Amino acid sequence: MTHEPPRSRIALVIGSGGVKCAAALGLQQALRDEGIEIDLVVGCSGGSLYAAATALGWTIDETIDLTMRLWTRDTTSRPRRMALLRAAFPRLFGFSTDFSFRDDSLLNARLQAGFGARTFGDTRIPLYITATDFHDGSQVVLSEGLLWEATRASIAIPFVFAPRKVGDRLLMDGFLSDPLPVNVAIQERAGVILAMGFESPNLRRFSSPMRLGLQLTSVMTNNLLRSRFAFHNLTHFTEVIPILPEFRQPVGIFDTRKIPYVIEEGRRAAMPHIPYIRKLMAEVPA
Repeated sequence: MTHEPPRSRIALVIGSGGVKCAAALGLQQALRDEGIEIDLVVGCSGGSLYAAATALGWTIDETIDLTMRLWTRDTTSRPRRMALLRAAFPRLFGFSTDFSFRDDSLLNARLQAGFGARTFGDTRIPLYITATDFHDGSQVVLSEGLLWEATRASIAIPFVFAPRKVGDRLLMDGFLSDPLPVNVAIQERAGVILAMGFESPNLRRFSSPMRLGLQLTSVMTNNLLRSRFAFHNLTHFTEVIPILPEFRQPVGIFDTRKIPYVIEEGRRAAMPHIPYIRKLMAEVPA
């Protein structure tokens, strides 16, 4: 009696990138067409939305619907009226860690409507969402509790949305500690890690303090992304396959109308790696 060797665990890591993170749907489409299953998923910032949808077993159409309802420009269109006064005159108008330029009530309502009362315990495969501790800057890995609260913490872009308290920790955007948290999949002993990352766009117009802040965070994120890639390539903890879609068209952070294009670029970026992934599934021990 012969036994087939155990299949290696495959992890999908979806980094920060706004609407570009929808490319992960194209990657999953390519894997599904080849009969390759994902065993765990890790999401950071915008990638946390797609990681949660993947772990729940949602279809591509269901996930696109969530994105179209959630990630739109009006999500950030409501200013906090006192924000500028609090920034300019903190002693007079009060200043605290919940400072942001945008009202997050619509974002919170849409996340709650999208994920409902679902928790990490409702997922079909293990899910890990990363955020950053506001006080010490350390990476925080969330794997229990309400999904909408975890994703809200992971997308708490500095100055745009206020940090979110989860449990006893105040959390902000996951990209601040690692825009592509491959380390989480390594810690969970994945044999093959598909790491989909995105460089943040460089802005050309700085018509507001928020746009200036976004440019500064883009510079930091891109440098951190490159350094983390270099680190994982040198250490060889496990097989890490970087999948970096090339977008020939500009894709803004809220360009949901370009989601079909983004998905197709994700699929296109994945296809050259399929033969090697199959080879690794047979060679790397589970």
